[in-house]
This record gives sequence, C-alpha cells and structure tokens, in this order.
Amino acid sequence: MQSPDELRQLAEDALASLPFAPELGRLEEALRYSLLGGGKRIRPVLCLATGEALGRGPGELLPAACALELVHTFSLVHDDLPALDDDDLRRGQPSAHVRFGEGVAILAGDALLTEAFRSVLRYPSSEVARVLADATQGMIGGQYVDITTDGGLDGEGLAALHRLKTGRLLGACVGCALAVAGLPEAERGPWRAFADEIGLLFQIVDDILDATGTAEELGKTPGKDAAAGKPTYPALYGLDGARQMAAACVTRADALLHTAGIGRSRLADIGRWIVDRSH
Repeated sequence: MQSPDELRQLAEDALASLPFAPELGRLEEALRYSLLGGGKRIRPVLCLATGEALGRGPGELLPAACALELVHTFSLVHDDLPALDDDDLRRGQPSAHVRFGEGVAILAGDALLTEAFRSVLRYPSSEVARVLADATQGMIGGQYVDITTDGGLDGEGLAALHRLKTGRLLGACVGCALAVAGLPEAERGPWRAFADEIGLLFQIVDDILDATGTAEELGKTPGKDAAAGKPTYPALYGLDGARQMAAACVTRADALLHTAGIGRSRLADIGRWIVDRSH
C-alpha cells in the first residue's frame, strides 16, 4: 500500500504530464498556472486510495483522479473571480484573474472543466463521466446557494450547503473509483457513506484552518467567510466544538470502512491526513 504522500506524488506527476487540446493554444499557460501552482491534491489521493482498497492499480484510476483535480481547479479559478469570492490569492500566488485578466481566467476555467471530461471519456464505460457530471452540477448548485444566501444558516443549513458545494465532488472521488472497479451496486452503500463523512470532515477542517491560519500557511486569504458574515463550523460551534466534530467524522468513517469489509487500509489514513492539516 502506498502512503497518501506517495499517492499525491503520483497524481502530481500525472497532472504535470497531461496533454491539453492543441486548439487551446497559448491559453494552455493559464491552465497549467492554475493546475500546477500547488494544492493538497486530496481529491486525486482519495480516488487513488479508494481504487487501491478495491484492488485496482493507480494506472487505472489516474484518468479519473486527474479529472477530479481539473474540476476542482476550474471551481477555484471561477470562485476567485470578482463576481464571486473576489480573491486575489490562490495557492500562494496571484489568482488566475489577477495574473491573466478576468476574460482569460473565465476561459481557462471553462477549458479545465472540458479537459476533465476529455480525461474520463477514455474509460470504456460512461459511468465515470456520469458520476463526475452529477458531482459537478451539485458543486455548482452549492455555489449558487452560497452566493444567494445572506447568512442566517443554522447548522443543518450549513451542512446542506456543504454537502453540495464541497461534499459532492469529494464523494465523486470515491464514486469514480467504484465505477472504474465495477463494484456491484448492492455493495456501494458503506463506501458512499464513508465519502459523505470525508466530505463533511474536509469542510470542517477547512473552516478551522480559515479561522486559525495565515495567508502564508493557507496560500489564500484567510477569514473571508467570517468577515462577510457567512456561517462556518467554528463560528457556530466554536473551535473546540468543530475539532470534536472532525474527530467524530474520522471515527464514523473508520467504522464504515469495516462495514465495507476492508478494515484497515490507506483510506483510514486519509481522514487523519486531512485532520493533521489543522494542527
């Protein structure tokens, strides 16, 4: 079994060698700037680790793993635009719209999303593409809720928002691996529930980091949601409460792995890998 850091390096190498459509011309520079400018690569690592737990090698999962990171990067490029989150810093460097201008950033985001589907359409079955499309639509729907809601969300509302905005793509990391492996539908329940816990865990930890980290540590502007009056888990439950919620997610995720019949695996390390970011 490979460690999360080893899986991350596999994903990093694959992303760096992705061939983009020649029609993009010099726009490719903006794509690579945003895609290769750093990042935790949690989504491809989760996809690769799920595939490993299902007995599939990285080579089978890398097209899906790369596609997930391409969709994630598309969302970051567009989220940073002045019309949305208006953030000038991403992954420790100027956001795409600051570096290249808003028009180029919009086109780069569009192209990243299209390249993601070119990647998963390599598979003989269309299921992987369907999983990714459903997750992308959910993510976009969550972003719409986020920009049209003027605060006032309680814990249940916040969880519903993040199940879409953050959780759907993280869930697809597991779902794409299930599709590639061809796991029977009747056996997928615990895996999907595990993915739900990881999605919630990631968002809680992200909120904790946003409240406690610096721009240098995070690679982006911290505290923007709190400054805008948007609800976060630390704001609703306090830092200690949010950390307790994260620990509970890890416990439930571990239990679901046992239910799925795989017990100890690198997937169990993923939850702790995410939590370690907050310490």
